[in-house]
Amino acid sequence: MGSWRGTLLACLFLLHPLPSPACPAACRCSSGEVDCTECDLHEVPENLPANTSTLWLGYNFITILRSGSFPFLPVLLRLSLPYNHLGKIHSQALVGLGELQELDLSNNYLTALTSETFLPLTSLIVLNLGSNRLGELEPRVLYALPQLQELFLHSNPWVCTCSIQPLWHWLNLNGEKMKEKSLLLCRFPEQLNKYPIVAFRNESFRQCQDNSLLAQDYAFFLLIGPFSFLASIFLCTFVGSITVICHNLHRESCSWRRFPACTGH
Repeated sequence: MGSWRGTLLACLFLLHPLPSPACPAACRCSSGEVDCTECDLHEVPENLPANTSTLWLGYNFITILRSGSFPFLPVLLRLSLPYNHLGKIHSQALVGLGELQELDLSNNYLTALTSETFLPLTSLIVLNLGSNRLGELEPRVLYALPQLQELFLHSNPWVCTCSIQPLWHWLNLNGEKMKEKSLLLCRFPEQLNKYPIVAFRNESFRQCQDNSLLAQDYAFFLLIGPFSFLASIFLCTFVGSITVICHNLHRESCSWRRFPACTGH
């Protein structure tokens, strides 16, 4: 009898599995999708269900993604954070999101990004950075995403000086990945306002190669310059002292021997 009841209970558990982890209070959860849109959030909610595959966090007031902002979400494929006040992403903020395929960070206040931030996202296919405050973007950020297929960078205030050359070079090599690349327009300097970045040519950056010095070059000159100046002063002083000493010795020698040539007779 006891064996029969145990078998019955086991069957009931199979037919009615244990409930999934609780949904964050401000959000709505259904079939792996967590919707926290317009929930007046200032941080990423805690205790997200481990089976979350899509997380909507748009239209909130999240200003920073701190280190470990997200718990381990092994099946998260889509993360959407548009229209927040996001201005900073910690280099360890996205750790644990190795399966993420789509990331939307558009319409925020991001001014700079580092390659370390995106290193955990080894499966990322789509990245939207449109409508932020990016003036430049280091190619190392993009090369940290080997699986990337679609990139959105439109409506950023791009600074089209020599610093834009690496991004322009990446665009030339990966044009098929860039979506809406005709909307990548210069904002600064003023004479290039609204000029398309893709319209630049190799000749546009010729002066950058001819006149620019690397940071290590400046450091070299800053260190060697003062040292050379001090060394030259020391050398001149040393040579001058030796000359005076030799001249005095010569005069004393001539006076002692009383050579006519020495006395001028």
